[in-house]
Amino acid sequence: MLYKITSPIFLILILGFTFFSTARAEETRRAYFAGGCFWCTEADFEKQEGVIDAISGFMGGSVANPTYEQVASGQTGHRETVEVIYDPAIISYQKLLSAFWRMHDPSDAGGSFVDRGFQYSSAIYFTNEMEKRLALGAIAALNASGKYDAPIATAVEPAGPFYMAEDYHQNYYKVSPVRYTYYRYRSGRDEHIFDKWHNDTTVYQTENAPQ
Repeated sequence: MLYKITSPIFLILILGFTFFSTARAEETRRAYFAGGCFWCTEADFEKQEGVIDAISGFMGGSVANPTYEQVASGQTGHRETVEVIYDPAIISYQKLLSAFWRMHDPSDAGGSFVDRGFQYSSAIYFTNEMEKRLALGAIAALNASGKYDAPIATAVEPAGPFYMAEDYHQNYYKVSPVRYTYYRYRSGRDEHIFDKWHNDTTVYQTENAPQ
């Protein structure tokens, strides 16, 4: 049975909820980072306040809808990449960048810790000129600081199609915590992060860069 809705209060509530939901959806943004193993990069981004979700996938290659096995072979030109969905009212792109440096070794041009090859190399895929300027500015500041013995090897490239990885890769740190913890410990990632970033809260960015 259908009922005709005539209550003005009910209609106002419905319209208000729809407007709020639409507004919130429009306020979220997406950013793309490659920091080696996407299990670890996804997990670390999801710990940041203001990040709504992080999705493991692939970007940068020439093959549409690649599988994990194809990307892992190093033949497709993709990198393991994380799509970060965030609320810019809570966390800025600059803060995402600052978190990103603290998740991996951006000076490693040959991969990431135990994972070797281009598919595990560091990259920032920008979606607009502001992201590009901030990424390049942060790299310049990091290089000037002497934080790393080698130059920052992080590539800065325009974002292309993002392909979501298979379901079993998503939230791997939650669905397979024992395997994830063992892999991460053995990789040397956390040892590096502690060695390089313990007690360092510096925002590495060139002067007057847009925030």
